[in-house]
Amino acid sequence: MGIDTERDIEANLQIGPTDKGMVRLFVEGKGFEIPMDFTPEEAYEIAEEIMAAAQRVDGGKKRR
Repeated sequence: MGIDTERDIEANLQIGPTDKGMVRLFVEGKGFEIPMDFTPEEAYEIAEEIMAAAQRVDGGKKRR
């Protein structure tokens, strides 16, 4: 399985700061919870990767 393999799994994603100065991505689904903490620098890198992927899918259009 890879990143391009479809799966029939429902999950919720929450993103926010922690009281320890980290950025948390929290994934919750039926029977699982995955908290992932990142430094602000790592969070910016992740955000850039998400934006780059969205631009590739969207034909390079830049939004906002």
